[in-house]
Amino acid sequence: MKILAILKYEWTHFVRSPFKIVAIILFILASIYGLHNGSNLYHTQLSEIERIKVQSKASQSEVLAYYDKNEKGPADRPWVDVTTPFWAMWYSNTHLFKTPSPLMVYGIGQAEQYGYYKRVTFMSSPYDADMAEEIANPERLQTGYLDFTFSIIYLLPLLVMICLYNVKGKEVDSGILPLITVQTASIKAWLWTRIGFYCALIVSVLLVLLLYGGMLTNVFAKDVNGFFMFLDWMVLYLLIWVIVFGLLIQFGTFSINNTLKMVGVWLLFTFIIPGTIHQWVSTKYPANLMTDFIDAQRNDRDELYALPDSVFQNKLNKKFPEIVNSVVMKDSLKRNRAMNQSASALTNDLTKNSLKPIEKSHQQKNTAIVKSCWINPVTLFQNEFNHITKTHFNDYQNYRNDIQLLIDKQIETMVLDIWDGVEVNKKMYLDYINRLNDNNK
Repeated sequence: MKILAILKYEWTHFVRSPFKIVAIILFILASIYGLHNGSNLYHTQLSEIERIKVQSKASQSEVLAYYDKNEKGPADRPWVDVTTPFWAMWYSNTHLFKTPSPLMVYGIGQAEQYGYYKRVTFMSSPYDADMAEEIANPERLQTGYLDFTFSIIYLLPLLVMICLYNVKGKEVDSGILPLITVQTASIKAWLWTRIGFYCALIVSVLLVLLLYGGMLTNVFAKDVNGFFMFLDWMVLYLLIWVIVFGLLIQFGTFSINNTLKMVGVWLLFTFIIPGTIHQWVSTKYPANLMTDFIDAQRNDRDELYALPDSVFQNKLNKKFPEIVNSVVMKDSLKRNRAMNQSASALTNDLTKNSLKPIEKSHQQKNTAIVKSCWINPVTLFQNEFNHITKTHFNDYQNYRNDIQLLIDKQIETMVLDIWDGVEVNKKMYLDYINRLNDNNK
């Protein structure tokens, strides 16, 4: 039997199988729903970022007006003086954004769990309340929120299973397989040609869905390389399931037996193994309650502020040796004020030290998950999809690292200017804004 004849036979079989057609339609509908969820989240985050930028510009314009009018600050806050580095930096309204990737249309990943914008001040930290987790993926799924990646990871194998469940099994059930064996030179070639038909059909469906999703966020103009990377990993994921199910069918017999084996494999790799690995990792590396961070924010700060002025000053001098011979150091009145306004530099060190165990815990957990990928391929593909769509945990960890770098930059700039006795004018205030917003360009 020639390949063309086999494909024609399978096409006839397919169009006469409403169950398979309905399965493809339902998969398409679920995927479109997921694509729109990703697109809506992408556009929502972009809109929110633009709103915050406009709001920040308006706030900065108010401060610029103070300089134009030779005013110190808001009339209802007489203690504010924007000509000092401390208050000029505070009113710089600096934000750092994690701009969403247009590929988010294909996968939300952890984008719903972590913040994507933050107003950064010299009193901030990467783990402030506005950066905390909001809701876990299983809870999102319970409320009906799914993305395209979910369709690929969990529904695509089911679609493959539905398309292949009676390939060869139907002929075995009806007892006509010996007849087909006589008509074809190789039963194996006959089988895999039929399987290849469904593989090509599903790839065509996936490609159309990818193209549709790409148009929702203009992926082709913004990140066409990411589009092809996602396509490659998606096709690879499909081929793995096709090969596994194909081998079960090749060495199987009746349709019901083949179906039960495929269901068992699907449950094993999509739920049982990932669930077991998750439970093991959670037990070995329990969730960090951030007690060290809370203590640093409360108890350690109180102890720091209670230090004698001489000890406090020595800590500042050690951190910023440039201030030892500064102008302000020679004036005792100005020195006390500068020391108070520089306290955030030392509290920032306390915060960073308290975050080290948290970061270490995250790293250990992620390393354990990565090492389990050889027996947990579904999680491997999930992580790769999240990497491509820039919604992986590491993407948000890098964002937190950028926040910390910006905090350090603010503190260093502010402290050195305070101790140099700098008087901030309009030009210098604009320079603050430009230097601190380089990360968003």
